Amino acid sequence: MSEPKITIIDYGVGNLHSLKRAFKFFDVDAAISEDADEILNSDAVVLPGVGSFEAGMRGLKIRGLADAVKTFAASGKPVLGICLGAQILLSEGHEFGVFEGLDVIPGKVVRFPELAGGEKIPHVGWNKVRSPGGDAWNKDFYFVHSYILKPDKNEHIFGRTTYGGQEFCSVVKKDNIYGTQFHPEKSGGAGLEVIKNFIKTT
Repeated sequence: MSEPKITIIDYGVGNLHSLKRAFKFFDVDAAISEDADEILNSDAVVLPGVGSFEAGMRGLKIRGLADAVKTFAASGKPVLGICLGAQILLSEGHEFGVFEGLDVIPGKVVRFPELAGGEKIPHVGWNKVRSPGGDAWNKDFYFVHSYILKPDKNEHIFGRTTYGGQEFCSVVKKDNIYGTQFHPEKSGGAGLEVIKNFIKTT
């Protein structure tokens, strides 16, 4: 069986090389690209990202990649968004204004509400992810974020996490499209398991 062609999308705001190393752990040489044709000809794509919602969307648009990502997502082939990359899969972001997202999963990205116990924003560090119906995930992953995913439909919530007394969506899923608010490439063995399972979807 040939190695799947997995492309990590370079749109100027990603932690690309540590993610590439995570795929290499499973002998998959993921490409890093900002070329729309290469992205569209992939078996699966990863949309990483660190920073603001508006900067992420601007990075995609100035490279002519927003439509390519939406077209790829509509193809039925696997998409994985990570952190900011997961956020911009939603319809709009409310960070320093209101900005249009890729709208491949209906919903908004909003700031954490007021937190209990003096917990600070951003949410930085290890925290547990649970499945909506129980503890099927029940593993710790590494988070760095101030804004949270709010899908319009509960059926698109694939994982939940609690911070400062607030439960929030930490994993989204719609058909072939997955998004993790945490960083699997920084989450040790549990994170590598997420990468491994994504490779299996190709």
